[in-house]
Amino acid sequence: MIRGKAWVFGDDVDTDVIIPGKYLRTKDATLWAEHAMEGLDPLFASQVEPGDVIVAGRNFGSGSSREQAPRALLGAGVAVVVARSFARIFYRNAINVGLALIEADVTVQKGDIVEVDLEGGTVRVGEKVCQGTKLPDFLREILDDGGLVAHRRRQKGLA
Repeated sequence: MIRGKAWVFGDDVDTDVIIPGKYLRTKDATLWAEHAMEGLDPLFASQVEPGDVIVAGRNFGSGSSREQAPRALLGAGVAVVVARSFARIFYRNAINVGLALIEADVTVQKGDIVEVDLEGGTVRVGEKVCQGTKLPDFLREILDDGGLVAHRRRQKGLA
């Protein structure tokens, strides 16, 4: 179970606002985390706390295929992204780097406490429980192992 404070964003949040391109000249993931969501909320990175939850609308993560976008969110402390839908490349990149996500249609206010049960595919806000799209078992295994690289190492007996 993931439980955290909600950060609310709308539809079509693209990778350029998740991590602006000007910060991609470095491979420093700490710098990416310090500028996460800067394009929509300049204070996000300084106020987000470990375990917080992003709740968004449709097509979250559209734009480029940059893996740095989910890495920036993960580095900033985001535990899970809940959205009505995800851009497919962002969805796969998030799983690959170990950022949990779930497709669900929930309504929250910034600061609400959100509980996400990835195993059951549910999102709870207060007394309201929403059934989301449950991740397939093989994707849950990758997430549980901390991402694709860690998962493959475990499979090969290297972890």
